[in-house]
Amino acid sequence: MDFHIDINQLSQLCRQGGELLYDKEGSSHIRKKGRSDYVTQVDMAVQNFFAQELPKHWPQIQFMSEEKSNEDLDPNAPMWVLDPVDGTCNLIHDLHLSAISLALVEGGMVTLGIVYHPYTGELFHAIRGQGAYLNGTPIHVSDQEELADSLVAIGTSPYHKEWAEENFALFRRIFDQCSDIRRMGSAALDLAYVACGRLDAYLERGLKPWDFAAGMLLVEEAGGQVWDYQYGTPVPTQPWDIFAHNGRIGRDIPLLAPAE
Repeated sequence: MDFHIDINQLSQLCRQGGELLYDKEGSSHIRKKGRSDYVTQVDMAVQNFFAQELPKHWPQIQFMSEEKSNEDLDPNAPMWVLDPVDGTCNLIHDLHLSAISLALVEGGMVTLGIVYHPYTGELFHAIRGQGAYLNGTPIHVSDQEELADSLVAIGTSPYHKEWAEENFALFRRIFDQCSDIRRMGSAALDLAYVACGRLDAYLERGLKPWDFAAGMLLVEEAGGQVWDYQYGTPVPTQPWDIFAHNGRIGRDIPLLAPAE
């Protein structure tokens, strides 16, 4: 990074922004953007908070966020990538499985990532080359080597119901071979939980940059790997299919349907 980022200062901003998720009145004001795609006043309040605060400290960094037009951004220049509420549907239903996800992307690479879960007070952060942490304590992916004993999180890609048949066939193949599967409803938390070893793997198609950018770095800095469904490297400024794992069971997960 060519500019100084005080991780403690940035973490404090995330904790301040996280207080806005407790606004039950705001979470009840809902606008539907598309099928199974919602935005609340809380999403907008958190986004507005960061849109005001981040430039005060780092005016040279662009700002990408879920609930704004990002057409004017230069992909080659540094940018923040924010999901103000990852898990909006969970927020609407008061499930307490929503998080703030904030990443810094430079030169097409995530260099810093924070996932903050305000309901538990857990703040995950990673800086490229410096490891991953939970509330300041180093974290690592699981050491699970057997898919049969692994816990795998899945995402159903609810904005793309047309993928359901293929997705659920994949989930069945995985379920048949792993210990069990989970569906959290927050990609940021799924990735953070892979990073700290609570989950052994997580996969979901069609994620947006704000869904996965911060969590991707968490997993990588915690010793895991993040691929797409063709075992390639995701681009953190574009929509992508995401497959994160502990680096041991990845090749055992049956992403591809068996040949007929």
